[in-house]
Amino acid sequence: MKKLICFSLILAIISCKTEKDGENSIQNALDTTAFQKELKIEKVEFSLEPEARKFALNWVEYITAQNEIKRLENSTINQVMINAPAIAQIMESLKNSVPDSLKSVAVESRLNVVNTKAQLLKQYSGKQEPDAEDIAQTTKELHQEFTNLKLQMNEIFLKSLEDFEKELDEFEKMEREQDSIPEKTNES
Repeated sequence: MKKLICFSLILAIISCKTEKDGENSIQNALDTTAFQKELKIEKVEFSLEPEARKFALNWVEYITAQNEIKRLENSTINQVMINAPAIAQIMESLKNSVPDSLKSVAVESRLNVVNTKAQLLKQYSGKQEPDAEDIAQTTKELHQEFTNLKLQMNEIFLKSLEDFEKELDEFEKMEREQDSIPEKTNES
């Protein structure tokens, strides 16, 4: 009887272990599928204004960061996980190398956000059991924040309202002068 109880107990343990292994292999298969999904990042065609572009083209770290962001658009979650440490390092360099011509509170704030998202991406990717959804969401946010950075860079070179009004006044003055020239010619 004792042997029968021991045999039943061993059989029950083996049965439970096999069932648990089966569940783990199903979970691993689902995880593998989740990490192979291509990211669905909304591609926003937003470019720098000519003046901002002129400065950005001389900023090596910006060009490198922009290329990494562009690569995210066609990546799988697994590829992002592999590249996350490099992305974080690139965004850190970007933040620390702003040229004087592009320095402003708004640009530096955007750079901090971009860097934070990149560091979060690195952290999520480095977890022992990474979550594909966290990585995908953070990647999308990083992409969006980089677009916001470009927007702030453009705004540095936008004319202020006073400059715009001054330019408009000058244009109206020129228009009046041109309108008055033909009248004098007709009177002669």
